[in-house]
Amino acid sequence: MEIRRLYYEKLLTRIKEPRRFIQVIAGPRQVGKTTTVRQLLQEMDLPYKNVIADNVASGNDVWIDQHWEAARQELILQQASAYLLVIDEIQKIDNWSEVVKKNWDADTAAGVPIKLLLLGSSRLMLQQGLSESLAGRFELVPMLHWSFAEMQEAFDFSEEQYAWFGGYPGAADLVHDEKRWKDYILNSIIEPSISKDILMLTRVDKPALLKQTFELGCIYSGQQLSFNKMIGQLQDAGNTTTLAHYLTLLSSAGLLAGLQKYSGAVVHTRNSSPKLQVYNNALISAYNGDGFAATKSNPALWGRWVENTIGQHLLNHSAMGDFDLYYWRHANHEIDFILKKGSKLIAIEVKSGHTLRKTGISAGAKEFSFYKTLLVGIEGLHWKDFIKINLLRLFD
Repeated sequence: MEIRRLYYEKLLTRIKEPRRFIQVIAGPRQVGKTTTVRQLLQEMDLPYKNVIADNVASGNDVWIDQHWEAARQELILQQASAYLLVIDEIQKIDNWSEVVKKNWDADTAAGVPIKLLLLGSSRLMLQQGLSESLAGRFELVPMLHWSFAEMQEAFDFSEEQYAWFGGYPGAADLVHDEKRWKDYILNSIIEPSISKDILMLTRVDKPALLKQTFELGCIYSGQQLSFNKMIGQLQDAGNTTTLAHYLTLLSSAGLLAGLQKYSGAVVHTRNSSPKLQVYNNALISAYNGDGFAATKSNPALWGRWVENTIGQHLLNHSAMGDFDLYYWRHANHEIDFILKKGSKLIAIEVKSGHTLRKTGISAGAKEFSFYKTLLVGIEGLHWKDFIKINLLRLFD
């Protein structure tokens, strides 16, 4: 698997810095976190210890302490100026952040030059521990799904292949056998992301409802869907608070997000009906029975995949912290996406050529001051070109 160059270079630069640090790489399954770090370790001169917490027994509250002490002894034996301790799947250890804080502060007081690199596939669980115990001691490196440019460079994907098969590098060599590819996405990514990265680490009173919420989100990805309508289509749905919480959990696992309506007022934004959006088009394609060729040959149906490709491109950049992402709707007027960075707003309208609705840009401009507006579609910037651009440059 190709390394993720930007992440590799960022981590290498930080590791070479003389100061001590806690670097935290957080992201969904199968996006190359472990592979990137392993390749990084092979190239650097700093001595290290690399351990994984995947199979640590529940209740083992000394596992981190043991490996940390081993790192201290290795540092002494090798007479090194610094030492790197890498812990993968850190969120699976009970009270991990408190144990890390204890050891980190002890080394700080004693002048022990151990640096720490933590990896985890549950962004929510990591952020909770970081904010509760390690405030001021860490730098977060969010690693999200592969972009089109990465999939094209590593696996020679076309734009159409990326729109259908998405950005999971581990499944790239299976795209010529769609049944095997779908089985891989369903069984090696979706199922463990829900059962291990969410259900085993977070209290969920209705696990079946969580899975149904994800499947419903895949069906309606790219569309606004009120919580009341979601409740009407789900069995034993509970209430809107439950569904909103489940969307937060699914987003933390890099599966499905609920974009909020932009209003300029935070309280209104949080109470709006979400626009559902998958992080990776593979998640909706895996549930589709028609297949790549049949879907691509149906222009009206293919338009949905094109629009979701644009959505996943924006969503992953926003999840990296590049900007905030919203939608806007009033009466029959809709703006597909609003990007917010500081005081600058960018409105993006998507027209695949097969959707009939009134433009929302003009209506939205009466309420908000847009820094830029952009039309993506056959009459504007082609979607194949849009997924290649650096979105941050739009704010220049």
